[in-house]
Amino acid sequence: MLNAPSLPSAYVDGYTKARALDREAADNYVAHTQIGDPVMDAVVEDLASIPQRQVHRFIHAGMEEDREGLRNAPRSLRYFFFDAPQPDPDWLDRDAFQPGIRGFQRNSVFVLSAFVTGVLIDGFSTLISKSFVQTGRIFDNGVWRLKQNNRHQMEIFLPGGLERFGEGWKLSVRIRFVHAQIRRLLGETPEWEHDAWGVPISAAHLGYSVACFAARTVKHSESLGARYSPEERAGFHDVWRYAGYLMGIPETILFTDESHALDLYRIGSLCEPPPTMDAIVMTNALINSAPLVANITDPAERSKLVKRVIYPISRALVGNSLADDLKFPRAWATPFPLLTYRIDQRMKGVLAKFRRSGFQTFATLMEASAYDDAGLSYRLPDHAHAERSSEW
Repeated sequence: MLNAPSLPSAYVDGYTKARALDREAADNYVAHTQIGDPVMDAVVEDLASIPQRQVHRFIHAGMEEDREGLRNAPRSLRYFFFDAPQPDPDWLDRDAFQPGIRGFQRNSVFVLSAFVTGVLIDGFSTLISKSFVQTGRIFDNGVWRLKQNNRHQMEIFLPGGLERFGEGWKLSVRIRFVHAQIRRLLGETPEWEHDAWGVPISAAHLGYSVACFAARTVKHSESLGARYSPEERAGFHDVWRYAGYLMGIPETILFTDESHALDLYRIGSLCEPPPTMDAIVMTNALINSAPLVANITDPAERSKLVKRVIYPISRALVGNSLADDLKFPRAWATPFPLLTYRIDQRMKGVLAKFRRSGFQTFATLMEASAYDDAGLSYRLPDHAHAERSSEW
């Protein structure tokens, strides 16, 4: 039984409903709203006084297993990378990734489209949106945020991407550092209401998000036209499960398979309060940023795409109830938007009528992801508010 004082006030009503459905799962979810990532939280605390350029060098050295480069680093960072590196879990089966990788690569256009129009909307309709809105980062560089999400997915679903020196492995661990740093910074601000919201970027929210990234991506992408064999579905979830493990999500809130991911999504959705103004602002900002990811910058063309395609598809994916809560417009809704979308993909390719080439090739997908010649940066934000943080 969860002690009443440990239940953030924003979750009281939803927790009661969820507990009537599945007492154990509801207790587990709200308990994790008070948990961050104890290991990484301690590491970023030790890095707090170090200049960001040096932090980048230290973390880069750890990623590359460069012991000399970490010689003067805080002991907790050396311990994380060398003395007690995160071991492979007993359940890890890298061979099981292969069908999931094939399924992703064959359906990558549908997956990335579903991610923007459905999966991120599912995720940011929860209180996790509050962490992002309070930092302001989504407004300063929402397009970059979406491209980072795309790049992470692209990398974890490349062959070898989740091997120790693969880019998917490094990006997943980098995300763990970033989440811990933002958790530390936001937790120290007077604006963050611990009694109401729990821990910033809590383990509950991360477990919920990765469950969405796996199970809801499969569901939404199928609605857009993707097809997966049973082995591909299972492998898709195996990839995201291990990526979540690398991101520091406790196994007590990390899904085990598709069925468990769907259960976690359902219970988490019940526990979470109705969408707040932060969720409304966040989800609408993401949708309006989506055309820019595809380099559609003409205002008229961008507006047409958002109004006539993205909003109707998003509404069809997440359902009218959630779409209404998020203040998604109904004025431009078209009948059978998903059927229209699937027909359009088969005849012209993704969004082809809104741009000359569309998302037809791997190279185009790369353009919609955060790739540049500078390589990965391991700098961390040094202020809770994006406009006051150094570049990272």
